[in-house]
Amino acid sequence: MTRQDLNVEEVKNPKDLMTFIRFPWEIYRGNPYWVPPLIKDLVLKFSPEHPFRSHAEMIFFLARRAGKIVGRIAGIIDHHYIEFHQEKVGFFGFFESIPGAEVAEILFSRVTDWLKDHGMGKMAGPMNPSTNDECGLLIEGFDSPPCLMMPYNPRYYPSLLEGFGLRKKMDLYAYLLEESSFLLDRLDRITQRLRKREPQLHIRPIHLRRLDEELKIVKDIYNQAWSRNWGFVPLTDEEINLLAKELKSLIVSDLVLFAYWGEDPIGFSVSLPDYNVVLKHLNGKLGLLGLLKFFYYSKKINKIRVLLLGIKHDFQKKGIEGLLYIETFKKGIKRGYHRAECSWILEENVLMQHGIEAMGGKRYKTYRIYEVQL
Repeated sequence: MTRQDLNVEEVKNPKDLMTFIRFPWEIYRGNPYWVPPLIKDLVLKFSPEHPFRSHAEMIFFLARRAGKIVGRIAGIIDHHYIEFHQEKVGFFGFFESIPGAEVAEILFSRVTDWLKDHGMGKMAGPMNPSTNDECGLLIEGFDSPPCLMMPYNPRYYPSLLEGFGLRKKMDLYAYLLEESSFLLDRLDRITQRLRKREPQLHIRPIHLRRLDEELKIVKDIYNQAWSRNWGFVPLTDEEINLLAKELKSLIVSDLVLFAYWGEDPIGFSVSLPDYNVVLKHLNGKLGLLGLLKFFYYSKKINKIRVLLLGIKHDFQKKGIEGLLYIETFKKGIKRGYHRAECSWILEENVLMQHGIEAMGGKRYKTYRIYEVQL
């Protein structure tokens, strides 16, 4: 195949957008590990009305060869990221391609041209569409399905990105804990000492009936606790509200915990059952049959994902992170969840890595963020 065989067009109508959304079904046909996303969720994510679009621009491209779709990509400019980090970085995301450097090269070329036309000096990704959503390219751990809200991709994708000149910016780690290796007795002793030393520290589960009040606490802690992290972008009220709406029916109250210092909330963690076990059987659709499948396969979930954990800066490195992890796993085990994924953890966050490893966790997947100068 040569570049002359290829045609790349911007997505400009609902029909082409649906083609863009459904293309991964071609790439992953027969793959035992890929989990089809819900199509209705993707339609919302790509809608101009999505809260992310209030501070970001997105453009979508499809690559065709002889009329057949062979690749897709999105270009993304997040003005909140640029404002917060004071750096003209644009992003790519939602990349999918058949094998062969020509398709990837022409797709990345279209996005870099668009980003340069908009004054960007670097391109990074994949972001789908930001660090507050799915991000990173899987480079290790292809032999098991992704956990809820984590990406998956073919083994040949890293070579396509690197062939275009993209280089590593940051790695993100996923850790697996299993009940059989979870050092519960030892960890219980540690948490008891912490509670004795800090009697003003206590943990409570989320109150779903007071969700609006709980969301204010989440936003306050999130935007402070993560503000020094690589790639951080503050969440808006609208983004928090949408995320809560999407996740409310999936929340198990025992698995969303708040840490208090006296009367002041200082940290929280959010864990969810791994609903990818269910999504695997829905093939992107949630009709009446999908709902019946949802209820049936939900009972087979034995794994959770710890997807958010944050402590206000003044209370970090006091052992509170570990306490939230331990309380989550203890409550999860009581509910029949015998495995947990902690993801993602920045490669530079060595303290968190050591803490998870001390609990018996093992790193089993690595995701990479790439970048290139424009």
